[in-house]
Amino acid sequence: MLDGLDGFLARHLHALDVRARRSEVLASNIANADTPNYKARDFDFAAALRGAQAGRGELALMRTSARHLSQPHASAAAVDLQYRVPVQASIDGNTVEMDTELAQFSDNALRMQADITFLSSRVRSMQIAINGQ
Repeated sequence: MLDGLDGFLARHLHALDVRARRSEVLASNIANADTPNYKARDFDFAAALRGAQAGRGELALMRTSARHLSQPHASAAAVDLQYRVPVQASIDGNTVEMDTELAQFSDNALRMQADITFLSSRVRSMQIAINGQ
């Protein structure tokens, strides 16, 4: 039963994991906007999501009993971070462009909220099916 439930929710759970990781990366860029020689980083969301759905980057947990639940979904911790190419580099070598970072962060937050809404509606539809309403 849990396998069916995992399959029903897995896509949105994977997307939330990857979006949370991307929020961390973008927040790090924003926090280091004034750090000399800091290079802005980001990753390809679609590729990271495909990797999470395929199980790459999964953090294996040790199971001491066969009755322990397996890890429900892959972690997005193992993403391939790339350097962002700036439109106009600063004199101190910092490649963070606040307009770009804030736009990317806002877009990611909006999409994360959409994933949460979809996940919530999935759970609500399961509750309705279970209750038989």
